Amino acid sequence: MKKMIFPVIAYGHPVLKKKAVDVPQDYQDLDILMDNMWNTMYNAQGVGLAAPQIGKSLRIFIIDTLQLDEEGKEAKGLKQVFINAEMLEETGKQWTYEEGCLSIPHIRGDVERLNAITIKYLDADFVEHTQSFEGVNARVIQHEYDHIEGKLFTEKLKPLKKRLIQRKLEAIRKGNVKADYRMKFI
Repeated sequence: MKKMIFPVIAYGHPVLKKKAVDVPQDYQDLDILMDNMWNTMYNAQGVGLAAPQIGKSLRIFIIDTLQLDEEGKEAKGLKQVFINAEMLEETGKQWTYEEGCLSIPHIRGDVERLNAITIKYLDADFVEHTQSFEGVNARVIQHEYDHIEGKLFTEKLKPLKKRLIQRKLEAIRKGNVKADYRMKFI
């Protein structure tokens, strides 16, 4: 596998609704895959990207919330690879935040999530970690974790919002959308 920027898989593609499989420790070219995921995410100006979003049904996602760091905020950004992640616990208070997704361009919506998580995962060196996260880091991890579980943020929207975006989702499914990055449609 050579280094590249992948097209982002658009809403409607079956890979986005499929539960991804574990990445084997002997996966060929894992370093190149991770580099390509970083390149693809930054090219699309995202803060997270899961392998299904580039057409690979693998349990790997990346996040970079360092880009969101604002002075004076207590929460610290995080740049991390998560391989074969398993969500252990979601706790804390319900927190509503407007989310978007590279696979669903130009659609955003308020999603309620708990503001603290504990997750078990392997890092880029296949070292296992169990770690807790809060706030925006937890939210981005939850969003990307949903991708490897075959779930999209639009499923978590309130019923009225779901009805309001139905035509736009159908347009994306048909390839009738423009994004500032390459996309792949069914």
